[in-house]
Amino acid sequence: MYKEVFRMPTSVTIKQRTSSVTNAFVSGIIPTIEPTEEEIKRVLDALEIDVNHVVCAYCGDACTEWDHFNPLVLNKKPTGYISEINNLVPACGKCNESKGNKPWKKWMLSSAKKSPYSRKIPDLEKRIELLENFEKEFKPRKIDFEKTVGNELWNKHWNNCQNIHNMMNESQKLSNQIKNIIKQSIE
Repeated sequence: MYKEVFRMPTSVTIKQRTSSVTNAFVSGIIPTIEPTEEEIKRVLDALEIDVNHVVCAYCGDACTEWDHFNPLVLNKKPTGYISEINNLVPACGKCNESKGNKPWKKWMLSSAKKSPYSRKIPDLEKRIELLENFEKEFKPRKIDFEKTVGNELWNKHWNNCQNIHNMMNESQKLSNQIKNIIKQSIE
């Protein structure tokens, strides 16, 4: 009975953090373009969202952040999209976390944990229609970063990322050794 209510905290490993490092290397190079008030108004109007009551475009809950409609990172590589109003929609934390870097429509209609479909959002079809219209009207920039900065600089950046990953893997081996020695000392 007691074991049923107890849950040991999840152990975190160094290697589990490699995606955070990769995301930092991608995020570090993504430009951010601050929108004007008029641009924000156009997006909210297109999504039929009242500026005095901004809600999540995906589910209608209170907006807590703005989500990248098209992901900045996919398969541990930059997609070429940047942080700009044409690639941002109001979102709640549940939706933003659940969506991650999945295609928005496929995710909305999936049974993924916290997706609008799995949460049985009543006006799902209307929300999808508004987002489809947003997608048609607002064309985000997609840049070939490598071509823009040149092969040498690009490769240097990603070699640095790989070197950190290699160090993390080595550190994980040492960490495992240390943990085992400590565990043996208390058994």
